Amino acid sequence: MKIKKLDYLIELTYDKTYKGYVADVVNLYGCMSQGKTKAEALANVEKAIKAYMEVATKANKNTELIQRSVATPIPPVYA
Repeated sequence: MKIKKLDYLIELTYDKTYKGYVADVVNLYGCMSQGKTKAEALANVEKAIKAYMEVATKANKNTELIQRSVATPIPPVYA
């Protein structure tokens, strides 16, 4: 299997109840993780992305995955 480095948009939100950060991968529905610090949340979400893609690859063995880049404006909050 070919390995390729992809970029993901990750939204970090501080959760007062958890007293840490939630990292939500905006362009992978349902892919998220958490950590007590931003660095920990980002490290954990990287593992979640790898697991998500592994499951997606296994579930779609007869399906071709194609990457496309689309030029779109990015809201200031994400820039």
